[in-house]
Amino acid sequence: MGTPSDILTLLPHKYPFLLVDRIVNIGDDFIETIKNVTFNEQFFVGHFPGNPIMPGVLIIEGMAQSGGLLMMYKMKDEKKGDFYLASIEKARFRVPVVPGDQLLFKVEVIRLLKRIVKLSGKAYVRDRLVAESIFTSALVEK
Repeated sequence: MGTPSDILTLLPHKYPFLLVDRIVNIGDDFIETIKNVTFNEQFFVGHFPGNPIMPGVLIIEGMAQSGGLLMMYKMKDEKKGDFYLASIEKARFRVPVVPGDQLLFKVEVIRLLKRIVKLSGKAYVRDRLVAESIFTSALVEK
């Protein structure tokens, strides 16, 4: 579990919007994933020329995709849809993320209802907290 092909099977996201490269650790109520940030990312062309910084909204999206992976993994035998990001709370961006960084996303379930999950996400670069958020995702049936 955790290879790029596993991720492509579980998530509906594809290039250039897939923001998780590998699953490092997964349990019943948590997941840890990695995103390797390279200068070749399309968003660096305009954010910002001469001073490339990963947009904070994409860091949150990486957390949300990690949470979606966790939920899809938990329900892999009964997959009926995809989890869509429904709300973002308490987002904080502490340190810029730049080309060459490796993001470690740590996401855990706060509350799980039938079709809605509230999650806590944190993003680290070399053990330094760079961003965090509380967010909610909802299962949308296909």
